[in-house]
Amino acid sequence: MDNEILENHQKYLDRKVVYKSFGYDVDQERSFVLDQAKPVRGRILEAGTGKGHFAFALAKAGYTFVTFDISPEEQRLAKLNIGYAGLEQHVEFKIENGEHTSFEDGSFDTIFSVNVLHHLRDPYQVLDEFVRILAPAGTIVLSDFTPEGFTVMDKIHRLEGTTHEVGKTGLADAHVYLEAKGFSVKRTKSVYQCVLIAGRGCV
Repeated sequence: MDNEILENHQKYLDRKVVYKSFGYDVDQERSFVLDQAKPVRGRILEAGTGKGHFAFALAKAGYTFVTFDISPEEQRLAKLNIGYAGLEQHVEFKIENGEHTSFEDGSFDTIFSVNVLHHLRDPYQVLDEFVRILAPAGTIVLSDFTPEGFTVMDKIHRLEGTTHEVGKTGLADAHVYLEAKGFSVKRTKSVYQCVLIAGRGCV
């Protein structure tokens, strides 16, 4: 196996150990988000690949999907992780700006976005884009950290000598916004993750 794939996977494992040392189990939390969204149907999009934690969870569960990120470097690392597991056939990687994607109206039945909202420069524009590319009977699944989760992230970033930047718009704001757009929204949470499931009918 390619040395870069092996080295990247080891970094991925090491970072998961750091998360777990603060009480946050990456695999458990991603599984929680996916379980809350079931049944997952139709064409699936993950918005915000990052380093591929949730993409890995989706692929490992057997789903085939499209995932995009604005950062080519972040997505390159995600591809290496997916490649290590031999799950490339499940994932179509794209570079896109979430505010203005190249996808056609109504392209996806399920849209996931995990731990992305707090990073967004214009979260409402991104939510509008999700609404545009969602199929009429589709579901948007948004997840972000609870206060306890944000505390863990702050500790990890301090350990690494960085700052975890958090925008002013959170899931509570997204909840209100999507309801105003005519969506029914269900909210659930673990200790570290809050999940919103939004659909135009009952969810």
